[in-house]
Amino acid sequence: MQDAAKPPHIPVLLRPILQHLAPIRGVWLDGTLGAGGYARALLDAGADQVIGVDQDPLALKMARDWGAPYGARLRLVEGNFAQLDAHAGNLIDGVVLDLGVSSMQLDQAARGFSFAKDGPLDMRMAQSGPSARDLINGEDEAALADILYHFGEERASRRIARSIVRARAEAPIETTLQLAEIVASCLPRPKPGQSHPATRSFQALRIAVNAEFTALVAGLEASERALKPGGKLAVVSFHSMEDRVVKRFLAARSGQGGRANRYSPESPQDAARFRLIQRSGVVADAQELDENPRARSARLRMAERLDAPAGAAPKDELGLPALAMDKKR
Repeated sequence: MQDAAKPPHIPVLLRPILQHLAPIRGVWLDGTLGAGGYARALLDAGADQVIGVDQDPLALKMARDWGAPYGARLRLVEGNFAQLDAHAGNLIDGVVLDLGVSSMQLDQAARGFSFAKDGPLDMRMAQSGPSARDLINGEDEAALADILYHFGEERASRRIARSIVRARAEAPIETTLQLAEIVASCLPRPKPGQSHPATRSFQALRIAVNAEFTALVAGLEASERALKPGGKLAVVSFHSMEDRVVKRFLAARSGQGGRANRYSPESPQDAARFRLIQRSGVVADAQELDENPRARSARLRMAERLDAPAGAAPKDELGLPALAMDKKR
């Protein structure tokens, strides 16, 4: 039985967060509370209060148990980190965002995030709104192919979308294993050590169901508004598309500007809103990889808030997938 005093998974890149952002003081916001690994570590490291935000009611229900010893030092909020400045209320000293799916979500077959166990095609982090089942059985072939290609970088997107449409014509696609088998039938058998053929497709569907890129940009902008001068921001991402957005956001907001691609004009330099704490992203060291294989694909980016006024991010320069850009216009 899981010990209620311990989180069911190890928070990724926690040591470098605590090392580079020390001292941990004042009010911090954990915008992706999950099982509470980061929030608990921040409180234990000296934060006066942590505001734990999560859109998953289960995460907040669990937090009421493990968080009880912290009393008023832990404030729980049900919501999306896209509105984290509103959840914070006043200016705060730090923000931590872990963009990965929580292990407790992956481990529950009923949530439909993983093909490792059979379960209903759900994938909704907030447990409300349209599900992956609705998307798989309702979108046309072209729309499904776009989702798989732009959010999963799946090169066989058209072939997979065609197979999905063909399969659902016979009967609705209801479960994770049904979908995983359809995707796997379109791709070569993986070699030893390679990921499951459905990995990219499941990633793409999860991103689409939860509008993750829209939330990511909004959350980065909200962090800029929420942090007081000297406040710290830490973002842990798990795939290259997310990391590209975080990297370009922080580059643009630290006065480095840059270009969306080599052919676009260089953007004018704005007053810097952040100072990069590490110019390149931090990855897991050998010790962490040995302790926690989940850290293999993780990358941490950190910055310190300066005193220039907050503003809207230059979305055309953030390297967003084309489908995410289309939905913003």
